[in-house]
Amino acid sequence: MNTLSGLDASFLYLETPETPMHIGSFCLYERPVAQKGSFHAAIKKHIAKRLHLAPIFSQKLALMPLELGHPSWVHCPDVDLNFHIRQIKGKALTVREAETHCAEMHSQLIDRTQPLWEFHVFERIKRPDGSLCAGLYSKVHHAALDGKGGTVLTQAILDTSATPRDVPPPPTSFAAQNPDQPGPLAMLGEVISGSVSQYKGLFKAIPQVAKALTATLSKPTGDSPDGQAKRKLPIQLAPMTDFNVAVSTQRSFATARVSFTECRAIGKPVGASFNDVVLWLCSTALRNYLAQHNDLPKKSLLAAMPISLREEGNQDLNTQASMTVVALGTHLEDPLQRLAAIQASTLKVKTARTDLKGLIPTDYPSLLAPWLVGGLAKAAYKTYTATGLSHRLPMPANLVISNVPGPQIPLYMAGARLLTFHPLSIVTHGLALNITIQTYAGQVDFGIISDPQALPHAQELSDALTQAFEEARTMLVAPTPPARKRVTKVTAPRKTPAKSAPKPPAGAKKTATVQKTTRRRSPAAAT
Repeated sequence: MNTLSGLDASFLYLETPETPMHIGSFCLYERPVAQKGSFHAAIKKHIAKRLHLAPIFSQKLALMPLELGHPSWVHCPDVDLNFHIRQIKGKALTVREAETHCAEMHSQLIDRTQPLWEFHVFERIKRPDGSLCAGLYSKVHHAALDGKGGTVLTQAILDTSATPRDVPPPPTSFAAQNPDQPGPLAMLGEVISGSVSQYKGLFKAIPQVAKALTATLSKPTGDSPDGQAKRKLPIQLAPMTDFNVAVSTQRSFATARVSFTECRAIGKPVGASFNDVVLWLCSTALRNYLAQHNDLPKKSLLAAMPISLREEGNQDLNTQASMTVVALGTHLEDPLQRLAAIQASTLKVKTARTDLKGLIPTDYPSLLAPWLVGGLAKAAYKTYTATGLSHRLPMPANLVISNVPGPQIPLYMAGARLLTFHPLSIVTHGLALNITIQTYAGQVDFGIISDPQALPHAQELSDALTQAFEEARTMLVAPTPPARKRVTKVTAPRKTPAKSAPKPPAGAKKTATVQKTTRRRSPAAAT
């Protein structure tokens, strides 16, 4: 049985109408001039040939009897592409109008009786320069994949040229390798045996975890003069902002785009990584936005940042990530000091991740988990929203910022070139703002998703990101020293005896001209 891990199943247990747990993207495509017919039809035909390349397309949930354990994935033999790939009809929309449509669709839950994915096709979108393109909004449940898993999925359905690659048909044994839902007894047996095995593993891991934590906290940090200060667990809470409130069923969405090459160049003179630079862009944009609305806290904003636990070469589509917290230095006015604060914070995160990566759990015992985890989550949500704690209780972070590396070459779907790749992620109670970054083909695409009550002016924050990038280009890049002028040594001409002026006749008076000639400096003296 292909049972969900505890981390993947948790996205199902935590989901409510106010907190959908799917991730997505909004992409623009440039269709070939010669391509006829609708883009919707072309996408359906394209995906139909590739359903077997990614299990997510044809697998659906099978719940355990009485929901006593984590669900399993089972094969769906009849995938209804008319249900999963939908056409958005009507007149041509502007990019901002399309983003509004994406926000509305992103707020809606995915039907759990079907495979957990949807594509929505925009036939015509009008770009700011007046040109027309096509668009595609996609969403996939987070129980099925994480950000890097999404990159793997992208590689399965996209091509590196306008001519789609030849995809072999599914093998004849494909259906046999993906059996239908097993019987109740088999599922219950799997839950019990799996939970017993996991409990044994947890007990065995306790000494190892304790030893690793002790070793990590015992490492000197260098903060004291003798360099012997012991590492301490960072226990801090984020300052209160409008982002830290309960969310509704509504969403707002905005995008921004900057140059990937220039972002890397900006950080190079000061030893900042690309991730440090994009965190600085977010920090500066948030600082300017909050200052404009008279809501800038005196303490630094804290960002929850997912960290990948995926091993090199791992192509699984499940979730393999954990979460850490980074200080954004928004209280610092000087841009270089702000960047230095971010670098110091991310360095601590990298050290902790290296020390504890193998000990961060992504699974937990399945038995009774839907009841316990789901029940506790719903009780916490109700308490948080109904008692007014959402406006008084400090949170571990103010927002979520995620950086997902993507391909740096142009990609194509159904012959159309992928132009932009803006992500949409998840917001939850207390964390009503999420900024996700996706790199693609030399560009950095930002996706800002939020509750409109927490961020009434999403487009302003998007514009602030672009302005922060322009500020970085002028303030963070080390100025090029002026070229040194080549100094040519001037050699004084060799002195030559001055010709004697003719002697005036005896008794004649000296004229002014003669006096002037005798007073003029020689060329050598002038030099």
